[in-house]
Amino acid sequence: MPLAASDLDALSLSLGNGPQTVIKVLIAVFLLGIALDTRVADLSAVVRRPAVLVAGVVAQFAVLPGVTLLLCRALDVGGSVALGMLLVACCPAGNLSNLLTHRARGDVALSIAMATSSNLLAVLATPAAFGFWAASYPAADALLHDIRLDPVEMGVEVAVLIGLPFAIGVAVASRRPDLAARLRRPMEVAVLALLMVVVVAGLATRGRVIGEHLGEVALPAVVQNAVVLLIGYGVGRALLLRAAGVRAMTFEMGVRNTALALVLALAYFDDLGGVALVVAFWGLWDVVTGLALSTTWRRRAAPEREAAAAAA
Repeated sequence: MPLAASDLDALSLSLGNGPQTVIKVLIAVFLLGIALDTRVADLSAVVRRPAVLVAGVVAQFAVLPGVTLLLCRALDVGGSVALGMLLVACCPAGNLSNLLTHRARGDVALSIAMATSSNLLAVLATPAAFGFWAASYPAADALLHDIRLDPVEMGVEVAVLIGLPFAIGVAVASRRPDLAARLRRPMEVAVLALLMVVVVAGLATRGRVIGEHLGEVALPAVVQNAVVLLIGYGVGRALLLRAAGVRAMTFEMGVRNTALALVLALAYFDDLGGVALVVAFWGLWDVVTGLALSTTWRRRAAPEREAAAAAA
């Protein structure tokens, strides 16, 4: 018998210990592949733009979750849906942000610097921010008490999934740039393909139930995605960045690390179906909106470049 809409918090999406472990390993390897493209020069760029980076980091770990909390209250979402929305908001920028910024003719150097700083800070900031903001929404806070989420344990999980692969990737890129260049692209593609296979296979048996509840998570995820993109655009304009910088800031705010969020959701909230459903839908929708926006900006940038070249 299908679950009623009010029973979304009771929907179990547990994949079992085996698939969850495989997913964690795949995510760590995927982040290692991303880190293989990071150079020490990218890290030094962080200290050259302190005001912009500080503003961006504060917006990511304070403004985005705060606005998400207001959205949860305005939409009156259930506890597990709120946890999913807040988990996405408290995760660092997604790796796709750099690609989308490049595609949109944005400031790639700023995008890389922000993504680097937010992912490094996420080891401490994500568990702390998530625990704080989730406790501010009564329905979510009640669920957290029921499952006894340990912030320290979650912090260790984030450190293993982000910190360790990132450190190894940067070390390899610095000492063996030729090897890093050969490994990065095939590693990313292979890991993403395997990750999709594991997740889809694990959830296939629950497809009917997931379909029945998809409508409950779609609207909050779509609204939140639009709002965080607007926040990124607004932060870029408020900092008086040029058009390329505004585009980079928009994607750094709007493209979240939903891969990390999904791993955390399956690891800690597998008995709260709304969490994983929100994160999974968010990740798919984020790709759609990101590609659409980057394509629009890319087309707009072409005549801008031609005009600038003519003026020169």
